[in-house]
Amino acid sequence: MALAQAAQVAELLHRAAPGLATRTVPVITSGDTWPGSLSHAGGKGLFVKAVDLRLQRGEVDVAVHCLKDVPGDRPLPQGLAVAAMLPRADVHDVLLVPEGSPATTLADLPPGSSVATSSVRRRAQLLALRPDLRMLDVRGAVATRLEKLDGARRGLGADAMVLAKAGLVRLGLTARIRYEFPLGEVLPAVGAGVLVAHCRSDDEAATALLRRIDHPRTHAEATAERSMLGGLRGHCNSPVAGHCVTGADGRLSLRGLVFTLDGTRTAHAHLQAPGAEDAAGLGTRVCDELLRHGARTIIDSTARPSGATGEPGERR
Repeated sequence: MALAQAAQVAELLHRAAPGLATRTVPVITSGDTWPGSLSHAGGKGLFVKAVDLRLQRGEVDVAVHCLKDVPGDRPLPQGLAVAAMLPRADVHDVLLVPEGSPATTLADLPPGSSVATSSVRRRAQLLALRPDLRMLDVRGAVATRLEKLDGARRGLGADAMVLAKAGLVRLGLTARIRYEFPLGEVLPAVGAGVLVAHCRSDDEAATALLRRIDHPRTHAEATAERSMLGGLRGHCNSPVAGHCVTGADGRLSLRGLVFTLDGTRTAHAHLQAPGAEDAAGLGTRVCDELLRHGARTIIDSTARPSGATGEPGERR
């Protein structure tokens, strides 16, 4: 999926600058090779660190990331800048079941069923909906996860799996989707569905080129979400969700949620701002409202791995 995402950025650059030559440089990161839970190894920031290091060294000119992988509790590495955010993909989470299963919704799963997901945010919200569920950890590429779900690779024994719809769309696997969770049931991760391009802050040519493919609406919405997450100091083990949308009148509306790991306690805030120029301020205000409702206590009740991010979901 990482290659597909890099190809998407390259295609937009080619449209913006016909004749531009690009080359994709694959990078194997410690997040790709770590066999255990990411929360025990530093979170999804592991996927970002190695790629950004290549950028700092001048070995590549642009780094492409899923925004939800980028750590939300610390600034970018020295000398790097966010130059573009692409139009946001679908942010919904979806339910998948093993081949041959008759289940079409979460409600169809028998009591005590097992659901596979690596995201603490998803786990908390699923348990809030169905406290009887048994949650299983799963890692690997999307195709590998589906093979495990179907039992082809030392099956998980899971009755269902929850993944991001955007990844399945990019891989042409939407036929596996049985149910799309409404945002009122499962709120997405901060930065969900957003691809971000980093470049060196002193690289004026790359910065100018990438700004031509930036999507201002997505950039504003993601800025509000990231401002909220940064203020919360949310980490890999904190079930934090946030979603900002732009209304027809240009107003921003940001909803934030913080959960205990078992989904039994929740802090919730939902505020608006006049427009994109107040995106960061909106995130700060939503953060403050969440803190007033006990978010700090909820977050501090979870162990904090070093260098973590707000969403340990599936890896591309």
